[in-house]
Amino acid sequence: MVIFDWHKEAEKQWDERADFWHQSSEEMWERGSRKTIIPFLSSYIPKGSNVIDLGCGDGYGAWKLHQTGYDVIGIDLSSEMVEKAKARGENERLRFIQGDLMKLPFADETFSGAMAINSLEWTERPLEALKEAKRVLKRGGCFCVGILGPTAAPRVNSYPRLYGKPVICNTMMPWEFEQLARENGWDVVDGQGVYKRGVPEKLVQQLSIELRQALTFMWLFMLRKN
Repeated sequence: MVIFDWHKEAEKQWDERADFWHQSSEEMWERGSRKTIIPFLSSYIPKGSNVIDLGCGDGYGAWKLHQTGYDVIGIDLSSEMVEKAKARGENERLRFIQGDLMKLPFADETFSGAMAINSLEWTERPLEALKEAKRVLKRGGCFCVGILGPTAAPRVNSYPRLYGKPVICNTMMPWEFEQLARENGWDVVDGQGVYKRGVPEKLVQQLSIELRQALTFMWLFMLRKN
């Protein structure tokens, strides 16, 4: 009987997607679904802080954080992603390492801030990753988290589970993550939605937060370690 190894399969699949992702990352961060993230983070985490980017991919987001004025370490499970991140350039205030979000190679309370954009959905046990983020973050530090919403195309990666097949994209929704965070020592201090073009901003503002989250491509949380 073949035993499914989530960790190895996730690393393999993201290695395979590295080239495709690399072609799209600049567009996402500059003009697409991730363009509001750095301004949102900057309103809570002071510039000059040391920040860890959990699941940094090809490093574009970490690079933008660095350009904005932060000291950044990006960590990703995929060696191919990390190589592409390093190729963009490293220095004493920006570096990248390969590693597991559920077992971070850092001491307690190392970082003043943290960011995890669409990465906790790809961990086998999100609670472990959340606890690790809390461990390495200083008390009172803020954590910017982006969780894929119900309308996000990448959620098709979890569909094969309906046939009993193992998948590497868990089905955690924004409202589930919010409850998980509150129950495990985080204060939820802010949040905002990222929507597809077909969702009018005027309509969204009239809805309850539950309905707004239900329409999202991604929901951004700002958490604080209490």
